[in-house]
Amino acid sequence: MILNRILFAIMALVLSVAASSPAWAKKSLPAVNDEGMELVKDSELAIVYADPDADLSAYDRVWLLDATVSFKKNWKRNQNSSTMMKVRTSDMVKIQEDVATLFREVFTQELLDGGYKLTEEAGADVLLVKPAIVDLDVVSPDIQRASFNRSYSNRAGELTLNIELFDSLTNDKIAKATDRKRDYNNNYVEWRSSVNNAAFARRMMTSWAKTLRLALDEARASTARSE
Repeated sequence: MILNRILFAIMALVLSVAASSPAWAKKSLPAVNDEGMELVKDSELAIVYADPDADLSAYDRVWLLDATVSFKKNWKRNQNSSTMMKVRTSDMVKIQEDVATLFREVFTQELLDGGYKLTEEAGADVLLVKPAIVDLDVVSPDIQRASFNRSYSNRAGELTLNIELFDSLTNDKIAKATDRKRDYNNNYVEWRSSVNNAAFARRMMTSWAKTLRLALDEARASTARSE
């Protein structure tokens, strides 16, 4: 029963990201990873591993760590070779901070709306969530300069979420998942500002946040049905 609960919860994650998960998730993966976690099958797209003995229904509170944010390899170099407005290291730091702040805002709101309490301390009912945004690719960053410049592109970019769930007391890893989301390539270019770039990121993060909440909800409901 515990196995069914955790796999059902994680499958919610798999199914919700299927439409946007990348082709790299189709690669052959081991049934059991080096951490002893089992690959969640029946999905051709998302990469998800879970501890078959874990039980998400035990958690009523969430300890959400700040998301680490890293850019796609050579992002700065590629930006500076293709645009007149050069990206500085300070610009990258600002973007990373903005993305991390937005991530916390979106996940916090979704969890609170779902009736979950947030905490920053370990407990028997506390799920520790460690998120990381990697391979961030902002196609046309809105970089503020003294001169008037506008950046145009037919898409906003892409970002990948690596997320790990832990029992906050034992630090045992419960599940891990990876999903990439990218903006659709429009047939027309448009002005890219910090506002519409943030709107794209918010949509992607909201989908991930809802996935986590629904997984917790389903674990609770599954436990209630079995009692």
